Amino acid sequence: MAERVSADSGGPGGGAGSAPGGASGGVPGRVSGDAPGGAPGGPVGDAPISAVVVDDHPAVRAGVAYWLLSGTPPIAVAASGDDVKAAWLDEGARADVVILDLHLGGPTPVLGDLRRLVEAGRRVVVYSMRADDDIALQCLELGALCYLTKAEGAEHLVQATRAAAQGRAYTPPSLAGALAGDRSDTRPALSARETEVLVEWFQSESKDYVAQRLGISLSTVNSHLERIRIKYALIGREAPTKAALVARAIQDGLIGIDDL
Repeated sequence: MAERVSADSGGPGGGAGSAPGGASGGVPGRVSGDAPGGAPGGPVGDAPISAVVVDDHPAVRAGVAYWLLSGTPPIAVAASGDDVKAAWLDEGARADVVILDLHLGGPTPVLGDLRRLVEAGRRVVVYSMRADDDIALQCLELGALCYLTKAEGAEHLVQATRAAAQGRAYTPPSLAGALAGDRSDTRPALSARETEVLVEWFQSESKDYVAQRLGISLSTVNSHLERIRIKYALIGREAPTKAALVARAIQDGLIGIDDL
C-alpha cells in the first residue's frame, strides 16, 4: 500500500544523522558520468527532485523520508509504501527516483521488479541491508544506478538520490569494493552485456540507437557505460570520453580498428 509522507516526518532517533535501523553516516562516495538528456522522470533545470521510497519497514521509510526532506535543497518524497506498486501508482509513478529495498517481505531479492522499473526508464537506487558483492553487481547489470547498503547512512543516500535524478551513477564505499574486485590487474572484467553495449555504442551515432538495437532503456545504456568508466578508473586507466573508451577497447582487444 502506498502512502504519502509529510515534511514533518521524523527520522529514527530524531536526527538527520541517524540511519534507519541505527546505522551511521560516512564520507561521501563518487558520482560519475554525464547526465543523459531527456531521460524519463528526470528533473528539468533547477526543478525540485522527487523520490518514491519502497521498503517493507515503516521505520526505514520514515527515516529515509526525513533524510531526504532535510537535505539542502530538500528532496520531495512523492510517495512511499511496502510494495513496489507504490512506484507505479499516482505520485509514485511520476517520481524522479525510485529508492528500492531489494528484499520486500521475504528472502528473495525483487530483481524482476528492478528489471521492470529500469526497462520502463525509471532511475533506481537499490537500498539494501545486505552487503553482497554478487547481488550488487547483478543489480548494476540490470541497470540500477547505485547499490547502497543501509549501513552507509544519510549522506550517501541523499547524494545517490541526487545523482540518480540526473541519470548519474553513484559509487559508495561498499560498491567501490565490489567493482574493484570485479577486475584483473591490467584490464577490467566487463560483463558480456557491458561489452555488448560498449561495442554497439562505438558503432552507433547515439545512445538512443544502442537502446533500440539492444531492446533496453536509455537509462540502462548510460548505467552500463558509467560502470565501464568506473572499472577502468579503478585500475588507473581512466576513460572519461568516448574517444578514450575506444582507445581502451582497442588496447584490450574488445574491438578492432576495422570494426569502427
